[in-house]
Amino acid sequence: MKFQGSYTALVTPFDKAERLDEETLRRLVALQLKGGTAGLVPCGSTGEAATLTHGEYRRVIEITLEVSRGETPVIAGVGTNATWKALELAREAESLGADALLVLTPYYNKPTQEGLFAHFQAVARGTRLPIIAYNIPGRTAVNLAPKTLARLAKACSNIVAVKEAAGSLDQVSEILTLVPPSFTVLSGDDSLTLPMMAAGAKGVISVVSNIAPKATAELCALFLKGKTDAAAKLHLKMFPLIKSLFVETNPIPVKAALGLMKLCRPNPRLPLTTMTPKNLAVLRRELKAFGLI
Repeated sequence: MKFQGSYTALVTPFDKAERLDEETLRRLVALQLKGGTAGLVPCGSTGEAATLTHGEYRRVIEITLEVSRGETPVIAGVGTNATWKALELAREAESLGADALLVLTPYYNKPTQEGLFAHFQAVARGTRLPIIAYNIPGRTAVNLAPKTLARLAKACSNIVAVKEAAGSLDQVSEILTLVPPSFTVLSGDDSLTLPMMAAGAKGVISVVSNIAPKATAELCALFLKGKTDAAAKLHLKMFPLIKSLFVETNPIPVKAALGLMKLCRPNPRLPLTTMTPKNLAVLRRELKAFGLI
């Protein structure tokens, strides 16, 4: 599978009783397909996977697959700090029909680089699906080092990409100097998508595409077609909106934005809370400026 373009890290909508809102999820997935997103990523950090029940985890993947109907790839999130559980989730997502996996570095345990290698190798050996490693040290307290990632790319044929969200362009450059040409780097930070693509990344697993799928897909497409000036212009237009989506912990702001757009209830699941009025005003201003409300 070739990964390039804009992939949406889907939110998980909840109803008033904080139950999974299946109908709203169906509508959100349909909007993504209409917006031209290259792929759908349910059950990641934006999807609040850590607070979903196991049954909800299955249903989110099932519904995403049902609505997409093979029209666009579905990359299921596998985020846990126990290798045995990550392996179980990977096999379950494969059995449900997912096209690929987004496998998070284990959080809280703070494994060594050797532990990270062993973790990803175990998951890779337990599934036939392509794997995108997900490196986000700000949430997990551990960084998947470029040398470790390159070692995994060499040792495991189905570890084919990384969602890189360490916030370091130096690290992106180092990764690209070490991994084979077939290995894909995807941005995990919306504000760095264009700079990372300039270094050699092929796209983004995006938060902002939940509310602006067409624009996010267009930015990636413009760059990949060599229209770098137009891509830069769109990047600068989107930049204030992107920054407003991270004034509080993701996905609090993007859910608030979807609420203001009348697409989804704004409530995340505890321990996340709804957005403060001060920050909500900032978000509303940027949504209006971008023409979304």
